[in-house]
Amino acid sequence: MRLVLASNNRKKLTELQALLAPAGVELVAQGALGVQEAEEPFHTFIENALTKARHAARHVGGAAIADDSGLCVDALAGAPGVYSAHFADLSTPSPGGREADREEARRRQDAANNALLLERLAGVADRRARFISMLVAVRSADDPEPLVAVGRWFGEILHAPSGSGGFGYDPLMFVPALGRAVAALSPEVKNTHSHRAIAAAQMLQLMREAWHLG
Repeated sequence: MRLVLASNNRKKLTELQALLAPAGVELVAQGALGVQEAEEPFHTFIENALTKARHAARHVGGAAIADDSGLCVDALAGAPGVYSAHFADLSTPSPGGREADREEARRRQDAANNALLLERLAGVADRRARFISMLVAVRSADDPEPLVAVGRWFGEILHAPSGSGGFGYDPLMFVPALGRAVAALSPEVKNTHSHRAIAAAQMLQLMREAWHLG
């Protein structure tokens, strides 16, 4: 089954494609089909994910899936939460249409987000946090029965970045059960334990039960 991913994040596309492949799902980034990113006006992951999925489905006239994910830090009352991707305000022009420009903009944003998080947690002892992934899939824009899956991955925020892999807050998220930062994990290990892996496993089961895939 071909699903439009309501995102232009190449690394997220790669992760989700690997996780959903067992059900015969082929993901296509919405940007490849000329779909602009949807507005995300809500304060919860579930509302934003559903909005993005319906937006993509409406523009392509078919099925779509959206992942709204982020980092919730206990000491910051759940922040950055749904604002994780743009926690730091860079006040820079939007990147050009080339993928290389978008990836460079994301790298700058990630670095700024991580720096701001460390600044906000300076001197804070309680550094417990969790990654959240909310996956929503719809067969059409007006699907009355969206499939909803959620994954939570618990850890602690480091005092300095560690590791060179992953993206977003991965260099700062230490997972005690694995003894290292997410950015220091191999893709295989990350795709086994991550919040997105947990949500994807739930989504696979839902797709098999409700959509009869795989």
